[in-house]
Amino acid sequence: MQRIQSVDILRGLTILAMILVNNPGDWGHVFVPLLHAEWHGLTPTDLIFPFFIFIVGVSIALAYQHKTPSKAIYKKTLIRSVKLIALGLFLNWFIPYFPFLESYKTVRLPGVLQRIGIVFFITSLLYLNCNNKTLLHISFWGLVSYFILLAYIPLPNGELPSLERVPNNWANYVDVQLLGNHLWKPDYDPEGLLSTIPVVISCIIGVLIGKVLLLKNTNTKLKYLLASGSAALLIGYVWNIFFPINKAIWSSSFVLVTAGWAILLLLIFYYIADVQQKTFGKLCIYVGTNAITIYFLSSLIAKVFYLVKVNEQQNIHSFLYEHLYTSIISHHKLASLLYAFTVMLCYILLGFILFKRRIFIKV
Repeated sequence: MQRIQSVDILRGLTILAMILVNNPGDWGHVFVPLLHAEWHGLTPTDLIFPFFIFIVGVSIALAYQHKTPSKAIYKKTLIRSVKLIALGLFLNWFIPYFPFLESYKTVRLPGVLQRIGIVFFITSLLYLNCNNKTLLHISFWGLVSYFILLAYIPLPNGELPSLERVPNNWANYVDVQLLGNHLWKPDYDPEGLLSTIPVVISCIIGVLIGKVLLLKNTNTKLKYLLASGSAALLIGYVWNIFFPINKAIWSSSFVLVTAGWAILLLLIFYYIADVQQKTFGKLCIYVGTNAITIYFLSSLIAKVFYLVKVNEQQNIHSFLYEHLYTSIISHHKLASLLYAFTVMLCYILLGFILFKRRIFIKV
């Protein structure tokens, strides 16, 4: 089967956006659209991770379309999941020179790659063992149950739950109780345990859209994509009135709204790149074909740049930022953005080199 270009384009665009928002020159000077919402709400940055989870689901449908449940496929899926989790834990534990000496008592256990690994494994098992109707039922009841749990079910201490940023909603409560000091913030983690359940549903939606892409009739594909994307947005924004859009707890409205935008964007890319077959999004394709590798390297190198000292006052990151950007550009937010843009260009170049040499690293 010919590779679907739009999927690689959206995957690559998502990774590039991750790199851009994760690498400002100065976190104190960042344009608002490049930051996450503080709690409730949605910024362009909040779309990035759910877009990638959605693409993981699409990729499962495309890669596993001829697979049937077996010990071999389960083993392969588990190994890939463990690799992703291990890479994420390595990033959290890593410090230059002594990679595993960061205190185990406070090191963060959740993370982006860990969540991708867990969600990939669960969704793959569901894909291999469930039909479309069952997947839709799981998604519907999963989102409704998550809403009821977080909004109405009292906590073990008898307190009524709150959707505000305090550890007395179920998502935060579970993380604080089970992970303790191993969280990103004292009271919650955006890649926490309970909130991984709706993330699986984001991935399942990707699976269902991947199955749409496998249909033979192009007009049918376009109609399904338009209808499903529009419906997800409509339902998600209405649900937002009762269950606010929130990335940190991955609210049910957040699942639907982000999935809706992802589907419509994929529709546009699919029509241009795969239906019209126009040359489009080459830079994203270079990155998208080695997405996890490039994301991992960008995270690892960024951490090294922050931790390795150039002199007593500066690390590599601050040294480069001061001498190459703020010394020339007086507008701090613009300088910070240009630093991030330069980092992104470096990984586009890396993606281009890997692509041209036909090096595709599978995790």
